[in-house]
Amino acid sequence: MEFVTLSNGIKMPKIGYGIYQVTPAECERCVLDALDVGYRAIDTAQGYENEREVGAAIKKSGIPREEIFITTKTWISIGGYEQGKKAIDASLQKLDTDYIDLLLIHQPYNDYYGVWRAMEEAYKAGKLKAIGVANFYADRLIDLLKHAEIPPMVDQLETHIFWQQQEAHKYMEKYNVVHESWAPFAEGRNNFFQTPLLHEIGAKHRKTAAQIALRYLLQSDVVIIPKSTHKERMQENLDILDFTLDEADMNAIAALDRNKSLFFYHNEPDTTEMLIGLEGRVKVY
Repeated sequence: MEFVTLSNGIKMPKIGYGIYQVTPAECERCVLDALDVGYRAIDTAQGYENEREVGAAIKKSGIPREEIFITTKTWISIGGYEQGKKAIDASLQKLDTDYIDLLLIHQPYNDYYGVWRAMEEAYKAGKLKAIGVANFYADRLIDLLKHAEIPPMVDQLETHIFWQQQEAHKYMEKYNVVHESWAPFAEGRNNFFQTPLLHEIGAKHRKTAAQIALRYLLQSDVVIIPKSTHKERMQENLDILDFTLDEADMNAIAALDRNKSLFFYHNEPDTTEMLIGLEGRVKVY
């Protein structure tokens, strides 16, 4: 495994296992499979409603807790300092752990400044080893880090070959924030896995289109958390450390960037209404 060092010195695996839309019924099995093939970073969230299963799988795996990097995220309904404190303790309880390696604010809505104060306090107390955000575009990220006592260490954004977030990446580099991708395969949208260029480069390196797409992000200094419920795919997504894309490969894939979302934009009113409308869907505590 390769690691990136966060601004506070914590080492984070560059490849993790994402479990968005993995149901509680299959989550424990999937996490155990991921750990068995070699993953040591698991990305969950309060909104995914599978934190308990993640905690149970980690216990059942027999792997020492300190060897596994757990990321979770506070749900949209959590706003303010007091709710933030309760939500942190709820995740610790569900994950059955004394500390969380990385806690992110999931969406740039509600009173996330109050939640951030609770996260800073929990960080100082050792309950959280690192703190960051998700879906914060550069303007929101800069605003938070300029007004926070402890600046965000990670920003998790939609990032894939068709929206490479190159502008956002520049600002993350400027402020020493690690860029992490959600949906590195864009959930297969835009005929992702049939992209001719990925197959052409894959044939040269004897790798799949999926592996080429992941390797591109990795070489672009983006942390990745590919998701699959199939063990053989988990292994395939992990097997990208034994080759390197050359400059021509990188330039060709860079040209695929459409610089637009394949999902939605978090700063658009319709998206804000839609996501905030999901607040009551999850019982955090």
